[in-house]
Amino acid sequence: MDSKSLERERGITIQAKYTTFAYGSTRINAVDTPGHADFGGEVERALDMVDGCVLLVDASEGAMAQTKFVLGKALKKGLKPVVVINKVDRDGVTKAGCDAVESQLFDLFASLGADDEQLDFPVAYASARAGASSASLEECQKQVREGSGSMEALLKLLVEHVPAPSGEVNEPFSMLVSMIDRDPFLGRVVTGRVVNGSCKVGDRVHALKRQSGEVREVGRVSKIFTSKSLTRVAIDECVSGDIVTIAGLGEATVTDTLCSVDVTEPLESTPIDPPTLSMTFGVNDSALSGKEGKQLTGRQIEARLKAEAETDVALRIKGGSDERIEVQGRGELHLGVLIETMRREGFELSVSPPAVIYGVDEQGRKTEPLEEVVVEVDDADVGAIIEAVSHRKGEMIDMQPNAGDGGRTRLVFLAPSRGLIGFRQEFINNTRGTGLMQRAFHSYGQSRGPMEKVRKGMLISTTSGVATTYALGALEPRGTLFIGPQAEVYAGMIIGEHSRENDLEVNPTKEKKLTNIRASGNDETIRLAPPKVINLEEAIGYVQSDELIEVTPTAIRLRKAELASSMRRRAARQGSSD
Repeated sequence: MDSKSLERERGITIQAKYTTFAYGSTRINAVDTPGHADFGGEVERALDMVDGCVLLVDASEGAMAQTKFVLGKALKKGLKPVVVINKVDRDGVTKAGCDAVESQLFDLFASLGADDEQLDFPVAYASARAGASSASLEECQKQVREGSGSMEALLKLLVEHVPAPSGEVNEPFSMLVSMIDRDPFLGRVVTGRVVNGSCKVGDRVHALKRQSGEVREVGRVSKIFTSKSLTRVAIDECVSGDIVTIAGLGEATVTDTLCSVDVTEPLESTPIDPPTLSMTFGVNDSALSGKEGKQLTGRQIEARLKAEAETDVALRIKGGSDERIEVQGRGELHLGVLIETMRREGFELSVSPPAVIYGVDEQGRKTEPLEEVVVEVDDADVGAIIEAVSHRKGEMIDMQPNAGDGGRTRLVFLAPSRGLIGFRQEFINNTRGTGLMQRAFHSYGQSRGPMEKVRKGMLISTTSGVATTYALGALEPRGTLFIGPQAEVYAGMIIGEHSRENDLEVNPTKEKKLTNIRASGNDETIRLAPPKVINLEEAIGYVQSDELIEVTPTAIRLRKAELASSMRRRAARQGSSD
């Protein structure tokens, strides 16, 4: 159901989506939610539209760290779970291995507070790629071999175990708004499940605020849509149990109750967890601003962020000063996807490094968000990973051989979110690309104190112009370059990483001086190693507090917040005196 270009490129679900299909005489509403905790807001608002959930796990890997987040929300809501063990067509998948996964899931359900009915979950085996499913592992694998698979076994399981909606058709119309979208022709549209009653095109309705029950607005339904195979289909009437999209109201928001004007009490909804990370978005004020993008002003950036906050309930926008806006979200991936989306829309931005949002416990102590990190690495890399996570204030809470995969070890850590910023690239380097890592928000815990520096100094340009091969050849022994010859640079731009701890100011535009005296021999050809290309996700975890990320439709650049060298030295003197 992933339809956005970013979702298909990254292979992850970013936005919750729904569709409706028929199985025999039963109509089934299916909602696809993200699995990553960074997009937990999409999960929380989708829980109000369903009565059951399908937990999809890999037959080889079992439950991952992110599984806990979504599953915990679903169980707390009281949803009836159905477990599907997928990818049973892989080599090495056995009945014993699947039994071990089931046992692991039972322990997970119990640890998340599942009741007796939820602990008695039904299990289906499937190969989504082959379109096969069965209540028996052997039968499912047989379907894959013979090419005779179908999803009928899974659909039967859903009809048998997931309860029907509990609303009353004869009651006045009421619907809980779970999603908001903007249609180019109809404007603002709201999506949710009809809890009670029915609604027709032309009916007069009003939107009630969740907490106070006050009327937000009164309007008339202009269009009603349902979804079939990700395509919106217009209908004349919706009834209790339907998931529909309604047009006609311009102010209703997520958690509002859309209902008949006779209804005065709002429906209950799942609360949205607070954000854990913040970044500052601002106008691109570098020497190259305005050359690559079309959306440049602070007013345009603010309008776009406010429009995003209307549809993304986990995102919070706080106005700042000097055309800089604080944006709060659930994690690096959450905010990184927003930046990438704006970049593709033609925006130019300067973005600050991420900072965690601290809290205070009942005793008045400072708290910070902690994450559970589950990694699977080769046995030879275990020591390096434990040392790297410990350096970032993390602690190991479990270590065991990976079942069914010799030579691999599964490690579980509890680490502060701020320590994990930028850790993914270090993890990839330490495991040479062979490691697997899953992260999920765990809880707020006591602050773990200052973090040691984990990055070296920078190579900073002192001039503006075009980088030359001659200058870069002299700078290459000093560190790792981020740019190549003919790249445009400006004063204050970061062009590489220094091999030492301190920053080094350099001139990457220097040219070789020419004279009218004939050289005695041939000049040596300068051969440069390819520059290190930093993508957006790496940049977010790489920059430090005195640096910014310059984001344009065609480039990602790193720079100092203060472009002038004299201003940086003055700030350094003031910091040392304080």
